[in-house]
Amino acid sequence: MSVNLWQLESRLNELLRPERFSDYCPNGLQVEGSHSVNKIVSGVTACQALIDAAIEQDADMLLVHHGYFWRGEDQALTGMKRRRVQSLLNHQINLFAYHLPLDVHPEFGNNVQLARLLEIEVEGVLDERSSNPLVFHGRLKRPMSHAEFCAHLAANLGRNPVAVAGRTATIESIAWCTGAAQNYIDYAVTGGVDAYLTGEISEPSAHIARETGLHFFSAGHHATERYGVQALGKLLADEFHIPHQFVDIDNPA
Repeated sequence: MSVNLWQLESRLNELLRPERFSDYCPNGLQVEGSHSVNKIVSGVTACQALIDAAIEQDADMLLVHHGYFWRGEDQALTGMKRRRVQSLLNHQINLFAYHLPLDVHPEFGNNVQLARLLEIEVEGVLDERSSNPLVFHGRLKRPMSHAEFCAHLAANLGRNPVAVAGRTATIESIAWCTGAAQNYIDYAVTGGVDAYLTGEISEPSAHIARETGLHFFSAGHHATERYGVQALGKLLADEFHIPHQFVDIDNPA
């Protein structure tokens, strides 16, 4: 069974409402391919390895979190970018990318999906006055020590986090934002939670955590953002009765 491209685009934009976001890149259809979609491949980043996997699986649509045309990057289609786009065009593969709209979606978003995986009850957002609230907060369903939560992350995400121990003996309340959100640590500090979880760490992160008593966990940009596209791809597959395959191209970052 195949689906019209514009039906898929309409449904995705209805779900994610990209027009609400001031983002670092265009959200939605970035590269147009076949107008008839028979199979979806999803992944975190539209790298060449993921494109090659989509070609091998004879997919007509690639759904990712990290696409192309980021603010401030060179606009010329040369080198690596040319090869990627040419591969998509040569094989008539549509590239859909949703960045911030996928991070914060209340059902399919990276933050919510990560919370479900890690058994965190979502209570709200800490940066509610922001135009794009991204920092979620909630409570662990089972309070854990710093070491126990490190092991919990490793078991569920398949990698050991970079971690800084905080002041409390157990972690009950937690704030989190997937990806490169280490600079939002201040929201966790002022929000009074026990811990902050994100994908990356910067030099100031450890000092802030130590001096404020906050437990800090950097669990990987890629590792924390694998789940939104999977949930969204599955929804499209179920609604439109077409195959969907998530392809995990490993990334140590």
